[in-house]
Amino acid sequence: MSLVLVPDRIQLLEDVLLNGVSNANTRRAYSRALQSFLEWYRAKGAGELSRSVMREYRAWLEGARGSASTVNQELSALRRMFRNAAAAGFVDRERAADAAGVENARASGVRAGNWLTPEQARKLLLAPDENTLKGKRDRALLAVLVGCGLRREELVLLDLDGVQLREDRWVIPELVGKGKRVRLVPVPGWVKERLDAWTTAGEIRERRIFRAVKKNGTVSSESLSATAVWKIVLQHARNAGIKQLTPHDLRRTCAKLCRRAGGDIEQIQFLLGHSSIQTTEKYLGGEQEIKKAVNDRLFARTKI
Repeated sequence: MSLVLVPDRIQLLEDVLLNGVSNANTRRAYSRALQSFLEWYRAKGAGELSRSVMREYRAWLEGARGSASTVNQELSALRRMFRNAAAAGFVDRERAADAAGVENARASGVRAGNWLTPEQARKLLLAPDENTLKGKRDRALLAVLVGCGLRREELVLLDLDGVQLREDRWVIPELVGKGKRVRLVPVPGWVKERLDAWTTAGEIRERRIFRAVKKNGTVSSESLSATAVWKIVLQHARNAGIKQLTPHDLRRTCAKLCRRAGGDIEQIQFLLGHSSIQTTEKYLGGEQEIKKAVNDRLFARTKI
C-alpha cells in the first residue's frame, strides 16, 4: 500500500477526494488541484510520495500560482485526498500522514515566482537546437513566451492569422485572455523571425501555430496542450541550468525585462492584459539596483 501514483489508481484517488463534497464549485476546485498535481508528478517522474516530494511541489506551486492563499487551497485538497485514501485503506496511513504533513506556503508582501536575468533569458532562448524541426518550434514557443508575455493557455490557441501587420509592425491584434479581456500584443521582430522559421519548416499555413511533432518527423494537425508547453519550458530550462522554471515565470520575465529596458509600467500593463496596475507591479517584483543606487545623486549639485 505504497504512495506511488500509478494509472489505475488515479480515478480512485479522485473518487476519494470528492467523496462527501456536494458543492459544485468546490468539486471543480478539488479536481483542478488534483489534475495540476498529477501533471507535475508525471513530468517530474516522482516515485514514492513523501513530505519532501510535496515540499518540492509546493515550491513549484509558489512559482506557478504566486498567491499563497491559492497555493494553500490546492495543498488542502491534496491533504484531504491522502487522508481519505488512508481512511479507506487504499494507502498506508503513516505514509499518507507524512505526505499530508507538508506545511502551508507563507504569505508575504511580494509575489512568489521566478524572474530570469537577461543572461539567463538568452541562454534559455538559445537552448533548443535550431537545426531540428522540434528545435525550431521550441525556439519560436520560448520567444513568444519571453518576448510577448503570453500565458501558455493563450499560446496554444494562437492561430497563424492571429499575427497580423498593423501600422507597419507585427502584432496579435485581438488576443482574448484571462477574464475574456481582449488586448493587442506587439510582436518584436526577433520573435516574428522565429515564428516564420517554424511555420515555414513545419509547413503551417493555417489554424494553430504550435503543434506536436510526431516521431516520424511530421507535424500534427492538433495544437499542443498547455501541459506540453509546461514540459517544453521545463526541459529547456534544465538544459540551460535553470531550476524551478514555469511558463508563467517567462511572463514575469517579459515584464521585468521590459521595465529594465525603460518600458513604462502602464504600457507593460497593456502588454500583459492586467486589469490593474497593482498586478503589474507584483509581476515586476522588488530589486535593489546597487550600481545605480537611488541615493548616489543626493546633493549631487551642492557641496556638503
